[in-house]
Amino acid sequence: MPAETATLANMLRSCGYRTGAFGKWGLGAPHSHSSPMAMGFDMFFGYNCQYLAHNYYPDHLWRNAEKITLNGNLNGARTEYSGDLIHSQLIDYLKECSAERKADKKPFFIYYAMTLPHAEMAAPEEAIAEFGDRFAPETEFKGIPKALYGAQKKPRAAFAAMMKRIDGYVGDIVKALRECGELENTVIFFTSDNGAHCEGGHDPAYWNSNGGLRGLKRDLYEGGIRVPMIVYWKGRLGKSETSHISAFWDILPTLRDISGAKFSAETDGISFAPLLSGNPQPKHDFLYWEFHEQGGKQAVLRGDWKLVKTNVNNPKKTKLELYNLSSDPAETSDLSKKYPKKVSELRHILETARTKSTIMQFNFK
Repeated sequence: MPAETATLANMLRSCGYRTGAFGKWGLGAPHSHSSPMAMGFDMFFGYNCQYLAHNYYPDHLWRNAEKITLNGNLNGARTEYSGDLIHSQLIDYLKECSAERKADKKPFFIYYAMTLPHAEMAAPEEAIAEFGDRFAPETEFKGIPKALYGAQKKPRAAFAAMMKRIDGYVGDIVKALRECGELENTVIFFTSDNGAHCEGGHDPAYWNSNGGLRGLKRDLYEGGIRVPMIVYWKGRLGKSETSHISAFWDILPTLRDISGAKFSAETDGISFAPLLSGNPQPKHDFLYWEFHEQGGKQAVLRGDWKLVKTNVNNPKKTKLELYNLSSDPAETSDLSKKYPKKVSELRHILETARTKSTIMQFNFK
């Protein structure tokens, strides 16, 4: 990222927060102008490499700018599970921030980019063994060394073990906040960055991972981009459930409102802090996505209507599909021929909504 990029961390630091990041950082190498420390975090522990984060038994992790060698994983050994190591560091940091807060009243923010359950299906053997043959017959995954995906004889059991571990990690965080006296003063967001994947031996069909929606990770159909968000904020939430549609670019303005930060940053996001407090909530006129692999893809959602454009970079194969999500959330019926005016309306957004990047050059038409 450019050195001047506005981030959640430097926004919250500007109004007195301690800031910590744990898990995966794939946005700037150690010692670069885009490392976690340069982007506003006081503390970082985890992977500083998108590629290495495929492996749950890496030979090293990073603490701030210090490379931490994991001796238990050298020479092919697999005894130090990264998820547990990272989680333990996070809990320690949370307790440290809470103790310091009692003295200086400074609030704290923690960004937890948990790698589980992506994308290698791996957990400690005793965790997998707990499920035995419950999900038999299993299809053994042979591994893809080039992608750092290890072999797994029981990928379904491994996935179940990883999901149980996530539950445990979240429980640990809530327990630590409660014991530190911070739970009632903390807002927790839990969500996913994309829909289910099918890598590393994972079997999303078996688990119904996309809940009947069409598509997986890397698709711009709902199964690839629609994810739930759970918010915990004791005594402050106005509703127990909402169908309000938001996007990750709404998070920064939302936390700006919650924290009271005086921070200006150009963003397409709309704060959903009013929704959390039970007040009237402004909505997006539309949401726009683009993806640059697999021939290039674009999508726009406006109200109930969604337009998906595939093979953007190959005009001879380019296709426009129109769906009404209110009646067809699984996107099974292409209505583009039936509603050409709606296609034209949404296509105009596809052609005008994007701002060309000065950093990454793409040839979308």
